[in-house]
Amino acid sequence: MTKQPSDGPIQIPKWDVALEALVKEEQHNLGRPLTLEDFRRLAQHYTIRLDDIMVTLFELCIHGRWRYEGADHRITRELLEEITAAGRIKDEDLKGFKGGWRAVD
Repeated sequence: MTKQPSDGPIQIPKWDVALEALVKEEQHNLGRPLTLEDFRRLAQHYTIRLDDIMVTLFELCIHGRWRYEGADHRITRELLEEITAAGRIKDEDLKGFKGGWRAVD
């Protein structure tokens, strides 16, 4: 086995890439921005915590890969830290998010 020099540190996304693929496929299949109800349905269908999906979506928005389309909130690192300060994101933390979520292609 030959070792080759690394070109630097490996970049690890700050989000779950499997969840990113799942929600991107769902948005593609539906042909519209996704809503909290879509994420709740996916969480229940695949037995995934809604919190995990939403943290992934927040990180994707913060990194410019997705965007939240709603006048009620602007997705920022500070907002994510605020709603996760007590631990996991709860339903009451999300009730104001009535807009849609869309991948930036």
